[in-house]
Amino acid sequence: MQKRRNLERFAIISQFCHLVSLTLKRPRTQLECGSLITSIDVDVGSSRLGEKNKGKNDSNVHGYLSERYVGRVEENTVPLLNQFFDDLSIPVTFAVRGQLAEVKNSIFERILDSSIKHEIAAHGYSHRIFTNLSRAEAQEELRMISTGFQKFGVRPTSFVFPKNRVSHLDLLERFEYESYREEGGLRKDGMFVRRKGQLYDIHPGFHLGLTYNPIFLDKMIDIAVTRRLPFHIWFHPRDLFETRGSTQKNIDGVLFPLYSYAKKKEKEGTLRFKTMRSIVNEIKTSTKHA
Repeated sequence: MQKRRNLERFAIISQFCHLVSLTLKRPRTQLECGSLITSIDVDVGSSRLGEKNKGKNDSNVHGYLSERYVGRVEENTVPLLNQFFDDLSIPVTFAVRGQLAEVKNSIFERILDSSIKHEIAAHGYSHRIFTNLSRAEAQEELRMISTGFQKFGVRPTSFVFPKNRVSHLDLLERFEYESYREEGGLRKDGMFVRRKGQLYDIHPGFHLGLTYNPIFLDKMIDIAVTRRLPFHIWFHPRDLFETRGSTQKNIDGVLFPLYSYAKKKEKEGTLRFKTMRSIVNEIKTSTKHA
């Protein structure tokens, strides 16, 4: 109980500081109207990967949860998240690891069969930390991602680094990626997209956890709308959900109020829902016509 209270206090402080910071920061990327980008980091996607890796990859995925456990959580929650965003007609970016191509699973097929055109981005191959990889190792990871995704007819153009540890950007360019998500945090988060070489950093604006005050996040959306900025929210399925029984409760209590408010702004014509890929396409198009 005390741990829960401490988490709630920290969440409120973090959200307040984010709101102040985002209000004071000078706009760097102004669009036709505000944009809300959502990326969801699927670290494992299948409990079979934990079994296949025999615990050797656990520390790359989580500090104390096993890869098998995280995979089981995501097997249950990703389809429900997919259905939630389908029902609201909101496209999002699912960042998925390439090793899922080695086991039988339904995540790729479920996302591809969605009524909404979601983006499938790359989230490493085995969720190894890129700052710990040599150039040759990183190149091999990217090669295996391309091969694995190809089985599902997907060519990823967006990359989300495992644990947000950014490295080897030049290799992303060689493998024809167009965007990535930079490492965020209270001091680093912001509402902007910036170009680095041939890549676009779709910068994180807020990490959505289990406890949050809807007033703060609604105000952050208001900032994006008023200033015509891109607001990038991201989370892991495990950040919000632990068991299938609690999943719908958290969708109703955490996600629905936030995205319902955003849908109102969309109906008013002041906000658009974007994926990492589609925001890059919009910026490229606007640059051509500038």
